[in-house]
This record gives sequence, structure tokens and C-alpha cells, in this order.
Amino acid sequence: LQLASTNIEQVLDNLKELPPSTGAKDIDLIFLRGIMESPIVRSLAKAHERLEDVKLEAVQSNNVELVSEILSDMSSLTTHDESAAELCKILKEPHFQSLLEAHDKVASKSYEAPPTSTNSTSMTSSSLMPADTVRMISIQKKAGEPLGVTFRVEDGDLVIARVMHGSMIDRQGMLHAGDVIREVNGREVGKDPMALQHMLRDCNGSITLKILPSYRDTPPPAQVYLKPHFNYNPDTDNLIPCKEAGLAFSKGDILHIVNKEDPNWWQACNINGGRTGLIPSQFLEEKRKAFVRRDLDGSEFDRHELQIYEEVAKMPPFQRKTLVLIGAQGVGRRSLKNRLIVLNPLQYGTTVPFTSRHPRDDEKDGQSYCFVSREEMETDIKASRYLEHGEYDGNLYGTKIDSIHEVVRTGRTCILDINPQALKVLKTSEFMPFVVFIAAPELDTLRDMHKAVVDAGITTKLLTETDLKKTVDESARIKRAYNHYFDLTIVNDNLDKAFEKLQAAVEQLSTQPQWVPVNWVY
Repeated sequence: LQLASTNIEQVLDNLKELPPSTGAKDIDLIFLRGIMESPIVRSLAKAHERLEDVKLEAVQSNNVELVSEILSDMSSLTTHDESAAELCKILKEPHFQSLLEAHDKVASKSYEAPPTSTNSTSMTSSSLMPADTVRMISIQKKAGEPLGVTFRVEDGDLVIARVMHGSMIDRQGMLHAGDVIREVNGREVGKDPMALQHMLRDCNGSITLKILPSYRDTPPPAQVYLKPHFNYNPDTDNLIPCKEAGLAFSKGDILHIVNKEDPNWWQACNINGGRTGLIPSQFLEEKRKAFVRRDLDGSEFDRHELQIYEEVAKMPPFQRKTLVLIGAQGVGRRSLKNRLIVLNPLQYGTTVPFTSRHPRDDEKDGQSYCFVSREEMETDIKASRYLEHGEYDGNLYGTKIDSIHEVVRTGRTCILDINPQALKVLKTSEFMPFVVFIAAPELDTLRDMHKAVVDAGITTKLLTETDLKKTVDESARIKRAYNHYFDLTIVNDNLDKAFEKLQAAVEQLSTQPQWVPVNWVY
């Protein structure tokens, strides 16, 4: 058993030392490492090791013939030797003979599959599923206890529209979507779904239902997990068919989708626990959100990138390639970035921006800036080699994509404080970003913070009331337009506390499982 554990540790060590020349993707290695470290795989390895330790082999495969010879040789002894007679009786027992035959067949690997019938499945299914068979089922419930089913009228009948996952009816497994309800405790149900709901809700004790089963086979649901980018409260939703069946959630929760049959209402549960409930589908919520967003201009909002839900997958702890700080100008992003790098330069690094301007006398190439010609920079911009770029005072400035990869190749997380427009390029498995929005505090708090740093001599730049208000407004605009990209939001109303929150969040990534976009994994 110790050998199995040692072999797994050796594989894990080899994964860590795998050279980049192999071309293996980082996300694949992280996923493989998570599988190798799981208790299930370790248990399987131990079981395999135990099975490999002792390989049982048959001594011979002709025991039936051998016993026949023994009985023949002992036939002359059975008349005057009681022990021989008893042994012959045992060897002739039908059970013992069958055991020997089974052993010899296994030892000689002489297997024979039982005959199969081509029409057995269809005969069974047709015999078990008559078209108009009425069933009587009985359930037990308390008065006021919800059954977890909804109904609709179909061809003049009351039909079960959905069975809520995890509800009492779902656990019992006796009612299914599509079943027709004929009677409740001997009373006809009529054609009003709400009346039937009230009738069942008021019932207490044993309930006998007469139903016409649908006999519809439903495949097991796929494991789908979604992260919503909006808050939802069913109590304020006028479209939901049953407010009591709704599931409230907050932006950033992880929802397990258990049923998507209804095009407008999905069944889901929160991975942190609780009951299963109805949530608006992607299709329904897109229709609603499309009208709400018309007040935003095109620079803030791309209609074809409307974010409602994001499918995610659970990954073992790993270090992100990039840490992206987003925020309005003057909100403290650069101070937070520099603090992280100074505190742990072996874990964090950043890029050196490129520029087409000429270096000043005290500047060295590759320190504050990488200096290149305008022609070279324009060529690289056209070739999409820059994450972002702009022009100031007649000179080009930009962040080159290769410079991000250079930091990552050293084993460090590359910290970027960039414009939010670049998030569309970064939010991929190539960069695996952890995106933190540094939000501006209230205007009064921002004013006090600026006064404090000026009085302390930390900065000599004086900001006007207009500048401060512009920072607050810009922060709100960025949040509205790019909120769905953010993994974490930190309000910088105190630089020290904001740094502590940022540091704790980043360190947590290497110790706890993470939910990442599913396209990073598959």
C-alpha cells in the first residue's frame, strides 16, 4: 500500500517539473493534479496495488477428470473402509461436482454468454406500458406541507407540469411530469390547476390519487452549475407561475441546475444547501434584461454580450496566471499593486509598458518603459500583439501580451491594472485572471481620504471637487458595464484594510477549490 502512495507522489512531482516544451496546457495539468490528489484515485491505486501483490492462478483445470479417477481407484475400498466410503459420498455430491465444473471452466477461461432475445426489450416495455392503464397511488402528508408539483391543463385534463427536484413527490418517485390526475380521495379534480393545488394543500394524512401515468423515460440530468450575474427575488417576479416555488439567489452564487425542460423556468438549488426552486431561464431573463439596458450607450454595453448566467466548473486550488485590478482613475489600484509586489516579489510581478517616445536622460530601457520606434509599435498593434494601447502627447503607450507571458513563465502571478475594455481579451484560459474591482467609496469618504494623504505629504497633487466626483461617477459606470467580469469587489475606503482583503482573497486561491468558467476546463 505504501508503494501505491509513493507512485502517485512521484507522478505529482513529475507534473510540477514538466517542461514547457511538452506543450501541455496549464489548466489540463491543474485538472490532472486535482484528480491524482483525490481520495478516490488514491483508494483505487491502493486497491490495484493489493490485487497486483498476489495473482491467484489455478493449479490445474481438469479436476473433474481427476476426481473420477480417484473414485474409480477407491471403489474397491468402500465396502470395508468407512472413511473411504464417506469420502466417495462427498466427492459424488452434486453440489461438489458443480463446484469442480465451475472451477475448471474458470481455470480454462471457457466462458459462454447466456442467449439473448432480440424482442425481449420491446415485449417487456409493451407489456408494462399499456396505453390507458389507470393507477391508484397513496401518499402521506401533513396539512399545509407542499408536495412540490405544479399542474397545467392539457387536452382538457389536469397534467403534472413539473416535479420539483428534492421535493416529497420527487423522493417518493410515484408521480412524474406528464401524469394525468383524475381523482383525489375519490373526488374528481376538475380543470382548475389552482383549485387542485388548494385541494392537495389542505389534505392531511393519507391521500389517494387516481392517475393516468405518462410512462415517459427521463434520462439522468447532466451536472450543470451556473453563476448568476444578477440578484433574483421570486416575491417580486410577476411572471413566475408559483411564487412559493421560486428560489431566491444573489449575484455570484453557484447554482446546481437539476432540470431545464421548461424553456422559461429552470429548477435549481444552491450548492450551499437549501431546497430546490424555480429560477428564470436564460431565454426568459435575456428578454427582460434587453429592455432594461437600453438606457446605456454602446461604449458601456454590448448587446450581443448580455451576461445572465455563466456556466462554471469546480477546480482544485491553483495559482492564477494574472491578477487584474479594475477601477476608476485615482481609486488606488497602483498603490495596491505595488504593495503586493514589494511584499512578495517571488510570487507577484508586473509588465513594463512599451512606448514610442524617446527615453529621457535618466531613463533606462526595460525599467520604467520599453522604448521602441513608432513604426514597430504600430505594426505590432495591427498584429494584435498589444492587450491595450493609447496615445498621449503624440506618443504611443501600451501593454504587450508577450510581456504578460514572460512574467507567468517565471512562476509568478502577473498583476495588471488596466482599462476594463481589455477584460474581453483576458477572460480566457490563456490568462486565467482573477478580476478584482476596486470601487470608489462615497464622495465624502473619498474627500477625507484625499485630504489625509495631502496633509501627510504622501502626494502633492491636489484634486478638485469635480475630480473627486468624476472618480465616483466613473467607478459606478464601470461597475454597471463590467460587473459580470468581476470575481471580487473591494470598496477602497481605507487603503490598509483594502490591501488586507485583497491579499487574503488571492492567498485563498491556492488553498481552496475554485469555480471557474467551464470553457477553461473543457
